[in-house]
Amino acid sequence: MRQPTFGIKRIINATLFSWRGIQATWQSEAAFREEIILCSVLFPAAFWLGENLTQTALLLLPIFIVLVVELLNTGIEHAIDRVGYERHELSGLAKDAGSAAVFVSNMLTLLVWSLVALDRFIF
Repeated sequence: MRQPTFGIKRIINATLFSWRGIQATWQSEAAFREEIILCSVLFPAAFWLGENLTQTALLLLPIFIVLVVELLNTGIEHAIDRVGYERHELSGLAKDAGSAAVFVSNMLTLLVWSLVALDRFIF
């Protein structure tokens, strides 16, 4: 049995494992690549659109939520595929739920950005 690591060694290992997960998702998921590209546009736009730090944070939060949810969805998909590629109702439901979570996080981003834009330019 492997001995657990502690302190700085654990933090370094966790960072390396996280980076490996981001790289693997980048390589395997076109949606993640598209979301990263969109985030690279939205990130600086948040500083332009937000009138104060609170609004800027409000704009930044959902774009990071989208990335987190996409990473989790990819993990679900890989775990389901690891179990087997044959069609199974529960596997399909798990993948559909992950996809729905990505959709909801994208709708959250659209809602928040729309409301902040309305507040800035209309009201």
